[in-house]
Formats: sequence, C-alpha cells, structure tokens
Amino acid sequence: MTHRTSSRDLACGVDEAGRGPLAGPVFAAAVVLDPSAPIPGLADSKQLSPRDREARALEIRARAVAWSIASASVAEIDALNILRASLLAMRRAVEGLGMTPSEVLVDGLQCPSIAMPARAIVRGDATVATISAASILAKVARDAEMLNVHRLHPRYGFDRHKGYATQDHLGALRRFGACDAHRRSFAPVRAVLDAGLWRAPND
Repeated sequence: MTHRTSSRDLACGVDEAGRGPLAGPVFAAAVVLDPSAPIPGLADSKQLSPRDREARALEIRARAVAWSIASASVAEIDALNILRASLLAMRRAVEGLGMTPSEVLVDGLQCPSIAMPARAIVRGDATVATISAASILAKVARDAEMLNVHRLHPRYGFDRHKGYATQDHLGALRRFGACDAHRRSFAPVRAVLDAGLWRAPND
C-alpha cells in the first residue's frame, strides 16, 4: 500500500520473518517511512512483545509513505531452499510497494534481485528505522498466518510456537507425523517423513 508515488529520495527497508521455523511460509515486508515524521518505539521485532508489535504495526501501516507484505510458500521453500525463498519474498514485497524507492536497505547479508540500488546491513533490524518497521510488519503478518495454520492443524500447537522447533513442536511432530504445513526440506521434518510419518492435509 502506498500513500504517494514520488520516491523523493526515500529509502525502503526490507526484512523477513520465518526463516528458521519447521513449518509455514516465510514472510517479508518492505516499508518506506517519512523522515520528517518519525515513528517512535521502532525496534527489532524480536525485542518487542506481541502487544507492542501489534501496536507498532498499526502505526506503521497508518503513517508509512508506502508498505507492502509478501510471502513465499512452503512449496517454494522446499523447491528453492529457505534463503532463496526468503529473497523471493523480499523481492515480492519491494515490487508490491507501488512506488520506486531511491534505495533498498535489507537486513542481513544478502539482497534480493531487484531493479534498483540495494544494500545489505547486518543487524539492520536493530539499527535502521525503516528495516525495523519492515521487521515488525513481517513478523505480525506471519504470526497471524500461523494462527490460520493452527486452525487447520490444531494438534501441533502452531498458535504457541509459530512453527519453530520447540520441544513441544518436536514432540508433536514425532507423535503425529508431518502435515502439509511442514517444510519437508528441513531436517527434523525430513526425519519423520523418512520414518513414514505423514498426515493428510486435513488431520
């Protein structure tokens, strides 16, 4: 979504959420902030409570010059690998902005393939406001999606761990097998699949 179309030398921050989990899509967000109207309290999404993330996300969506959220599916993660799928989600988010920023600032070590200048910044989600904003939007969007996944597969506890490899999740994976929300290319999931533990899409 965008409020205006001129880049005005505005940079775009990009970050992803969900590279590490064993299940669910990976999300990415792209955010362009107005430097004349800073949003207080922006930080790496992992450092904020769920309530604070939700509040910041509402403010970002209301006040950003432009923002966009995109994802790459479990099937794309398994086909491409998680790094390439993350970069794909980032590219989709940037392309969904509805404007062309002057530069794209990406959290981490690598940039997606995009038709504009891009720069990777290690720990950018903690040091660059636009990347922090993207981190928050991506995390909030992915958490919401994992609640939808939980409704389809309630026995795994996706509402609690959001697909990460907690002891509860690993125990459920061994007990119930993998479902269609699980990433088959990830080792703990592959192990239960190799043992013949697979559940139908509607378990």
